[in-house]
Formats: sequence, C-alpha cells, structure tokens
Amino acid sequence: MKLKDLVKKVSWRLKEDVVSWRRHIHMYPELSGREFNTAEFVADKLREFGVDEVIEDFADSTAVVGIIRGEEEGETVALRADMDALPTEEKTGKPYASRVNGVMHSCGHDAHTAMLLGAAKVLCQMKEHLKGNVKLIFQPCEERHDCKGAKWLVEHGVLENPKVSAIFALHVFPELPAGYVGTKEGPFLASSDVFRVKVIGKSTHASRPHQGIDPVIMAAQSINALHHIVSRYLDPLEPAVLTIGKIQGGFAENIIPDEVEFDGTIRTLSHEVRETIPKLIERALSGITSAYGGDYSFKFEEGTPPLINHPETTKFAIEKMGELLGKERVIILERPTMGGEDFSVYLQHVPGTFIRLGVRNEEKGIVYPLHNSRFDIDEDALPVGVAVEAYLALTYLQKRQNSP
Repeated sequence: MKLKDLVKKVSWRLKEDVVSWRRHIHMYPELSGREFNTAEFVADKLREFGVDEVIEDFADSTAVVGIIRGEEEGETVALRADMDALPTEEKTGKPYASRVNGVMHSCGHDAHTAMLLGAAKVLCQMKEHLKGNVKLIFQPCEERHDCKGAKWLVEHGVLENPKVSAIFALHVFPELPAGYVGTKEGPFLASSDVFRVKVIGKSTHASRPHQGIDPVIMAAQSINALHHIVSRYLDPLEPAVLTIGKIQGGFAENIIPDEVEFDGTIRTLSHEVRETIPKLIERALSGITSAYGGDYSFKFEEGTPPLINHPETTKFAIEKMGELLGKERVIILERPTMGGEDFSVYLQHVPGTFIRLGVRNEEKGIVYPLHNSRFDIDEDALPVGVAVEAYLALTYLQKRQNSP
C-alpha cells in the first residue's frame, strides 16, 4: 500500500476519536494562558499514544511539547496547534456547546488541538516510515500577545533540542468547503500591532479657549492625518490597514480638557512597511501638536509580524497535499488576509507553511465566520486535517533524508 493511502486509512479510522476529543475540548474551553485542563488532556493522550517524550509546562507556560522519534535518524519537523479559546458566549445550541459561561472555541483551536492529537497517533503507529523526528507543539496564548504564546516559546528554545528544520500548521477556514485545503507562497496574513496616543493640551473654560490648548482639536487633526498615512505615504501596491478604534477625553461639554487619548491598530504584509508606519505616525503627531503648542506621548506595542510562507515548504506542501487529497481539493489562495496569526513568529526562525482547512458546509448550516458566537465546523473535515499533518511530516523527513 502506498504511503498516502496508508496515512488516509489510519487517519479516517481515527475519525470518531478525533471528533470526540474535539467536542470534549470544545465543551470545556479555556482562555489564553489558562489552558490547564486542555494541556493536561493533551499530555495524557500523547503518553497514551506512545509519544517518546512529553514535556508539560514548557518554559513555565501551559504549552505541551511532544517528540516522536522515528526508527531512522534524521532531521526534525514540527507541527503546531493552538489551544486557547475566546471570551465569547456560544449561541450554536449544539449538544457539545461550551459549558463555560462567556468562553467559547470560536476560532477552531479545539479542532486544531484534536487534529494534531490525531496526527500524533497516526505517526506513532507509523514509526517505521518516520525518517527523523516530529516535534508536536501545543501552544497557548495565540489569541493574546501579552502572555506566553509563540514568541515566548521560541525565545525559550521550542525550536531547539532537537533543532527544527521546518514547521507546518493548519487553521480551520469557513470560507472553503469542508475537506479542501488552501495556502500560498509569500505574504499570507498581516502583522497585528497596537499603538496608543495621548494628546496633551491645557485645560480651560469653553468660553475662554484662547487661555488653553485644545487637545480635542489636536486629536481630531491627528486622527485625520494618521488615516492619510496609508493612502499618501505608502506605496499603493503595499497593503496596509491603520484603524483607530478607541478615543476618550474630557468630562464636561463646557470644559476644554487637558488630554485626549486614542488607540489603534496597524496591519501590514511587509516587514519594511511595518517598521515605517510608526515613524510616520510620530512625525504627524509631532508636527500637529507642536503647531498648536501642545505635546503628545506615543506608545507602539509590537504584536505579531506578518505571516510569510516560505517558498520551498509551501511548494512542497501544495504538491504533497495534491498527492494525498487530489489536486482539485488544493486551492491556491492568491489574496492574503489582513488578520494576524502568531505562527508568523516561528516562520522568522525556520522555513514553514500555514495552511487553511475548509470546514464550511451550507447544507449543515455551518456558514458562520471565525470569532462568531455561532461558529462551528463540519467535523467531516477533521480526518482530512489529521492526514495532511501526518503526511507532510512523513514526506518532508523522507525528502530531507534523500536530499544530497
């Protein structure tokens, strides 16, 4: 039996298990940095499957790292799944709906975790075909950048001992039909950074504006100027989004306040543009506030970098997924999206590819977008994800061993 057929056979045989694991995790979601029960569930399963090494609380976090060693020595490939849920009240009405008030797996991380568990079990049963090692990274804190997510794990050596040569990850995608996969080379998702501005004036009575410095006017002028950065100071062929989503200041209609604050986000598909925009923001703030005699403070909070799929691993993934599923089920997603994903952090250190897994099924009413309170997946897609992860790991290690 060909390797692809064997992988599919074993993966589909695990479907009921993977569905069961996904539903269990879905019913008991945990927020970023609090994935204690999920991590324990994952570690127990990995030991049950016979994973050679299971590391809990990796780098003083809720991460679980597993290592499967093949019967032949070789390089190491990593597979990553995220485990955290979102602060959302579920409204699906499904029997496996969240049993935790105000918390829901509305981004599909329950499915990602279950599929990687499935891939681990497949790989443990196929060690004789494994020409190297597979590192399984069950990551916390993908949804928040202020706790111990991808950046923390990389800084604490998750890609070392053994050193990872390449990394792959799947993310469910309700815009593709269930069982289809999609990816592309190059920029795939955007960076996601936050900035915070305080415009500083001088308070006075509304009837005597000449005796004060009006931060409301300065803030209004600044916001208008910042929204022109993308359209007037960046190459129009370089996608970028600057959004100001929060503004606050003042306490009475007849008083000019001392300060006005506003916060926003920046999203780009380029490392160079990402570095340029904060400089342009500060230049605009400096010019406007100095013209009015005021002042400002500017804080830029780096989130996740743009997710840029490596050409080599992406070509490889497209080819192997075509072998496994049929070329008609592999979609080249030509247009990147401006959402962010901290898988991008791994890709700054090792080649890798981020892959979308279709979970949409209109006949079943599974049509809602990610982060929606009615989001769900077509569970028929789960064994597809299991097979894709296992097959990519197996064939990538074979390819690397056979490379001159």
